[in-house]
Amino acid sequence: MTTPRRNRLDFHCHSSRSDGVLPPLELYAQMREFGMRLVSLTDHDTLDGYRELRAEGLGEHPSPAGPQLIPGVEINTVLAPDWPFPRDEIHVLGLGVDPEDAALESALATQRALRRERFESILGRLRRLGVPIDDELARILPEGTASAGRPHVARVLIDLKLAASVDDAFERYLRRGAPAYVPRSGLGPRDAIEAIRHAGGVASLAHYPDTLDRPALLDRLMEWGLNGLEVHYFGRHHAFPPESRRRLSAFAAERGLVATGGTDYHGDGMSYAEAQAGALVPDEVGERLLAAIRPAPATAG
Repeated sequence: MTTPRRNRLDFHCHSSRSDGVLPPLELYAQMREFGMRLVSLTDHDTLDGYRELRAEGLGEHPSPAGPQLIPGVEINTVLAPDWPFPRDEIHVLGLGVDPEDAALESALATQRALRRERFESILGRLRRLGVPIDDELARILPEGTASAGRPHVARVLIDLKLAASVDDAFERYLRRGAPAYVPRSGLGPRDAIEAIRHAGGVASLAHYPDTLDRPALLDRLMEWGLNGLEVHYFGRHHAFPPESRRRLSAFAAERGLVATGGTDYHGDGMSYAEAQAGALVPDEVGERLLAAIRPAPATAG
């Protein structure tokens, strides 16, 4: 009997700089302990966690100090009312972006400002419902959080015994149609994709299980520059099953899209090692992703 090897690649995870639980250094330490070789920290609307790790001299190459770190970000894009597909938002990962790209940083700063407005509106709705959480939120919100969101509210509701879990908090208060829900505003998918591509990154459609049933959606996004697709998704609640991953991989190859994959780790109720149970992003996915984000070699004039 052979023991399956551990996963070594993860191109979708979150730290406390957005809606994850662990500070970047602690998350990176858990990645090192698990034996990861190539990862991307994809916090929502911010590269702060990546910058923090690089400032500590971590992630330039895989080493005993930890895995190689690809700069990354996740952008929750808002769809126009006349969008012809049944979704109000889609998420786009930017992998291998230039963290010094001014246009991308400007776009992310706008996203963060709009996220703060939404966050405050949610807190206001909770107050009107007789569920003020401001004091407890101030106590437990991680220092340095650049992009607070609904998971932070959910964790406070759990702490106050007003919900049993993050899922329960969303169901009771925060999901679409629930009493404290506030619609998102921000970048549309075209603007997000163009900002990522301008910054030299791969723009990958994240955790979209209906991809195979909606090729026209991919056509539209690819017209705007989408060049990646999250194929190997091992999120806690809706990991793609093996047959879906096989079909998505073939679909991405047919469309010339870079396959990506990861755990979407946030840290609620489990360690990073526990989140890796059953995850396996093939090594060739990392090789192709690195090839896609490397600058093209200069040609002789």
